Amino acid sequence: MIERIVIIDNVDPICFYGVNNANMQLVKNLYPKLRISARGSVIRVVGEDRETAEFEAKIKELSAYAERYNTLSEEVILDIIKGEAPKEKKSDGVIIYGINGKPIGPRTPNQQKLVDAFNENDLTFALGPAGTGKTYIAIALAVRALKNREVRKIILSRPAVEAGEKLGFLPGDMKDKIDPYLQPLYDALEDMIPAMKLKEYMESKVIQIAPLAFMRGRTLNDAVIVLDEAQNTTTHQIKMFLTRLGMNAKMIITGDVTQIDLPHKTQSGLVQALRILDGVSGVGMVEFGKKDIVRHHLVQRIVEAYEKYDEAMKAAREQVAADDGDTPGIPPENNFD
Repeated sequence: MIERIVIIDNVDPICFYGVNNANMQLVKNLYPKLRISARGSVIRVVGEDRETAEFEAKIKELSAYAERYNTLSEEVILDIIKGEAPKEKKSDGVIIYGINGKPIGPRTPNQQKLVDAFNENDLTFALGPAGTGKTYIAIALAVRALKNREVRKIILSRPAVEAGEKLGFLPGDMKDKIDPYLQPLYDALEDMIPAMKLKEYMESKVIQIAPLAFMRGRTLNDAVIVLDEAQNTTTHQIKMFLTRLGMNAKMIITGDVTQIDLPHKTQSGLVQALRILDGVSGVGMVEFGKKDIVRHHLVQRIVEAYEKYDEAMKAAREQVAADDGDTPGIPPENNFD
């Protein structure tokens, strides 16, 4: 009798073993002569040398499939163990497969441009209104690089700036205080990485989520770094962040210059950086528009309505300036250049 140990540390155990260990029970039924036990990421098998060797090879095939597609069905298990190739999932344009095998990829031409710009450049700016998928695609690209072992870690950051309201004192430790600002990044990750695996990545710092202020003094090597809501950085903050880029690292910076929440008369670091870095080799820039919005259809109409309002207010201010400020009835606005 031979005992073999198979490690499946690159796949989520819940995905691999199935609900109530249904997948593992099916595998045991297909190998009735073997004694099989599984705990966490370790599978032990005892039996004849030839059959245990075959079992190990098949488990590795199943593990590779589950790691790639984030799902493992009874049909796939039967196909792989019988030596038949499982049906290939549609992969055209897919960046990664998220929870339950959901394909995640670009849904608009500009989202595809972001994918191409990331592949071609070490620093990419993704600019545009809310709901265009800038952050979601950026995080998907980071997760793909991690899964393909192109990098060793993902670093996600945001400036901790309140969006117009004063939140006051937040209770709890440092993590409790900053998590509300970083929740959109957690939401995207939870769509793409199974909960147990995500927790493991966070605890081992393979995935790091931190406010922008925590980046000072670091050199970020072997990583994909994403800075979200960069319109709310100051000029000093974004310069500090850009100079963190280390060896074998890529950076994606997302932002919407129409939603700046900085104090009045404070210049956005993103706006300045776009001017300074325009035309620099190795820097890509992708601009999204309202046609790229992939949220609820009403979001696109809301963005269009605000654009019309902004244009009307700008025309009114220009008319006031032309009339030396004598035109009555124009409401003051503070958020327009």
